[in-house]
Amino acid sequence: MTSSSSGRDWYRAVWRWHLYAGLIIAPFLLVLAVTGAVYLFKPQIEQVIYADYYQVEPSGERLSATELLNRVQAEYPDTPITRYRPGESPDRSSEFRVMTEEGATTVFVDPYSGNVIGSQLNADRFMNQVEVLHGELMMGTLGDRIVELVACWTIVLMATGLYLFWPRNGLQASGTIYPRLRKGKRVLRRDLHVVPGFWVTAGLLFLVLTGLPWSGFLGANFQSIATNAGVGYPPLIWGGEAPTSSVKTEDVADVPWAAETLPVPNSVVAGYVPLSLDQVNQIAITVGMDPSYTISLPGTADGVYTLSAYPDRAQDEATIHLDQYSGAVLADYRYDHYGIVGKAVALGITLHTGKQFNQLLGLVICLGVVFVVVSGAYLWYSRKPNAKSGAPSAPSKVRRNVFLVLLVGFGIVFPLVGLSLLIVALLDWVVIRRSTTLQRYLNAG
Repeated sequence: MTSSSSGRDWYRAVWRWHLYAGLIIAPFLLVLAVTGAVYLFKPQIEQVIYADYYQVEPSGERLSATELLNRVQAEYPDTPITRYRPGESPDRSSEFRVMTEEGATTVFVDPYSGNVIGSQLNADRFMNQVEVLHGELMMGTLGDRIVELVACWTIVLMATGLYLFWPRNGLQASGTIYPRLRKGKRVLRRDLHVVPGFWVTAGLLFLVLTGLPWSGFLGANFQSIATNAGVGYPPLIWGGEAPTSSVKTEDVADVPWAAETLPVPNSVVAGYVPLSLDQVNQIAITVGMDPSYTISLPGTADGVYTLSAYPDRAQDEATIHLDQYSGAVLADYRYDHYGIVGKAVALGITLHTGKQFNQLLGLVICLGVVFVVVSGAYLWYSRKPNAKSGAPSAPSKVRRNVFLVLLVGFGIVFPLVGLSLLIVALLDWVVIRRSTTLQRYLNAG
């Protein structure tokens, strides 16, 4: 086999994988890009939608946290109250989370009058639904796995796309950095897919890599490895001995990624009277929590108060466990305590969500992804012959096997990709190879 034919063979293999992977994940990638663009502007959107709940008129002294708690408890008798958020500014309402029969509900309270402004079932809040659609396609665990798979295959798409369209004679501005407008419709269609793809690749890769730590499979395993490798929880964060509790902090509070698997210590039950919410609130102020902090109330006699701040700046994150009787700090875990992995993920998450990032730049990346997906689908449809896939013929077995080895290696790093490769191989062996019609459609462009 000559070097030129070998190169063409390799090119065909990459092209086929790029095309078929693109056609399969394009609809999901489109959903992720659109919902991601919306989620970037969560603060502004919620401020408009829930202005009547959020905004209060400062008038006189604020009521104590305990008084507000009593007011909410009177409105929701025999209903557990699990969290309290004072509000980060004088004109912001205070919030309590109550566990009603319908589910977790946020109750908004005027901290000056003590009046209950209203309540909202958390699952019904607009941005919560956008987040669920973005993170799991509203399909639960299955959706989470699909999103993770799409994210991983997006990396394959970008890598194969760069290989296919990178100029063979060195980087050229025309056709790579800007489209060629006077080369005919065929060239223009190609450039309208390639040029935006070139510009958004770095940003999209960043969004993929910073989103994966949230995924249920790869993210959970990555977090476990990071913690077990000793880069998770340094000894100095504990007020005493590190606890052996099997309860994770994410089970009792909404906390930053780095603190989700932090073991929850126990309060010492020795006949003491539990601290009031006022006292805990004062401790939060004393230890310098970011004004956006939340207090999670203990649910058992040996439970703890948990102070958590998940603000716009990763550097201001904090998670603190307090003995509910003595107020002793049992754990104080902040950004400065994170290992290099924790810091990288924390920064990545705030950048990914647009909190610590130029929202307009994030929007441009998301809209660029939408354009690349749509233009790619149009490019394929406009070029493919009738009743054929439009992909080049299958490459030789040798080259195909080399390419599969590379993909399997990628699958080892991203396990769900490896599983999907196995499914594709079984589909090819059981279905496609036994159907001359499918073979004719897939192998002839």
